[in-house]
Amino acid sequence: MKSDIQIAQEANIRHISQIAKKLGLSEDEVEYYGKYKAKIDLSVQERKGEEGKLILVTAITPTPAGEGKTTTSIGLADGLSRIGKKTVVALREPSLGPVFGIKGGAAGGGYAQVIPMEDINLHFTGDFHAIGAANNLLAAMLDNHIFQGNELNIDPEKITWRRCVDMNDRQLRFVEDGLGGGKNGVPRKDGYDITVASEIMAVLCLATSLSDLKTRLARIIVGYTYEGKPVTAGDLKAAGAMTALLKDALKPNLVQTLEGTPAIVHGGPFANIAHGCNSVLATRIALKLADYVVTEAGFGADLGAEKFLDIKCRVAGLKPAAVVIVGTVRALKMHGGLQKDELGAENLQALEAGLPNLLRHLENITKVYGLPAVVAINRFPTDTDAEIALVMKKCAQLGANVVLSTVWAEGGKGGEELAREVVRLSEKPNEFRFCYDEKLPIRDKIGAVVTKVYGGKGVVYTPEADEQIEKLTALGFGNTPVCMAKTQYSFSDDAKKLGAPKDFEVTVRSVKVSAGAGFVVVLTGNILTMPGLPKVPAAEAVDVDENGKIVGLF
Repeated sequence: MKSDIQIAQEANIRHISQIAKKLGLSEDEVEYYGKYKAKIDLSVQERKGEEGKLILVTAITPTPAGEGKTTTSIGLADGLSRIGKKTVVALREPSLGPVFGIKGGAAGGGYAQVIPMEDINLHFTGDFHAIGAANNLLAAMLDNHIFQGNELNIDPEKITWRRCVDMNDRQLRFVEDGLGGGKNGVPRKDGYDITVASEIMAVLCLATSLSDLKTRLARIIVGYTYEGKPVTAGDLKAAGAMTALLKDALKPNLVQTLEGTPAIVHGGPFANIAHGCNSVLATRIALKLADYVVTEAGFGADLGAEKFLDIKCRVAGLKPAAVVIVGTVRALKMHGGLQKDELGAENLQALEAGLPNLLRHLENITKVYGLPAVVAINRFPTDTDAEIALVMKKCAQLGANVVLSTVWAEGGKGGEELAREVVRLSEKPNEFRFCYDEKLPIRDKIGAVVTKVYGGKGVVYTPEADEQIEKLTALGFGNTPVCMAKTQYSFSDDAKKLGAPKDFEVTVRSVKVSAGAGFVVVLTGNILTMPGLPKVPAAEAVDVDENGKIVGLF
């Protein structure tokens, strides 16, 4: 069996100018990064005319058995292209941390991939490096301001801005810097986040123009004065230089699928610690260029889809036409209590026990958000007809069809049936609505997500969180959306509670504002903003041969 990278390297990759031409982009609207990558000019979003239909791909709660959300997104886009629809797939960029860690890349798999796969999974067009540079420039200017006399009266113990690096490096979670005193800086406690957790990433992905980017950057709060007044990047006069570093990174990246379907890959905030969607600009531009735009949101629908709908769609004025919920029989049996090595045999009892996870996600999409949905099951050879029939029966009770997807093995051909169902659903009017009114108090918005989306019975706040909510409300941040930072492995804040747990409470341990992004981040459980590498990192298998060909990358 060929690996993903072998399939990608053997593909008939087209010059990116052919992909741009397919979309009707002029030479002035694309900036080439070699033969197979390009940046799209932001002016494309100003085109007049009818926009395409937006299709969101989300998934059940993740398990070690895998679900295949990105692969399904790409295969669906290829399937739509095969049935004659002008289509673009809009995806997030991979982070180097997971690429070299345990999760893997974000370019799809099998015969449903975006290429050049190696470039996309590694440095790509340098967007993440620019984000890291802008983040760390702000950190440097902040500490320099304090060193040079601290005119703004910043309290070093109330600094909230952290440095970042796009790598899984647990050693950097908590550090002390400025050691040595004197000309070596002001000693203080500090730490690093992974780049995808930086507020700069969220800002880039929610900005609608270069001027909006600069305005958002200036609003970023880096800490507080001794009197408790917030200090911003604008106060430090850093926004202009940060914008200069991010000017090119703001432009979405154009690549292609194995079958030549245009793909716009841009931005990459994690969904368990950020809002988990590709950039607003990428989505808006894609909608100007295609009849159908397939996009995805990170992790399960309780995280990625909730934030896509409640944050991104609200901010950008987007309205999805239909939603695809991806799952596997194997993963549902894990939610039903089986171990990974027990998934090969038919087990209807375990499947029925795990199905409530899928059904809760499905009901959230259709009942809470008012959107039409189809369930896409990535079929494995070990799935039996009886198991598939059970999934179909349970989903039908909620009015949703189940379509079997074989895009990993067959590419777009294996996604044609799913494409036809998506077209059918998207031609119907829908009653899209948000989970909560953003003008509600912060606690009410958190409670709405916990009870309506997660299925919990309530929220418990630590004294620290209570104090922070009161402070943020007093500062005027009470009318923004909430961005829940929660484990991706459960509807609850306890990763061990699989399936569809009930009667649980979610503990909010701290709350902070991302003023540039325009939302309040709610931290639950033990969420790490700097992951670590596993015992055997994926990096150990990556190498380059004497001809410069990368091997071992999935």
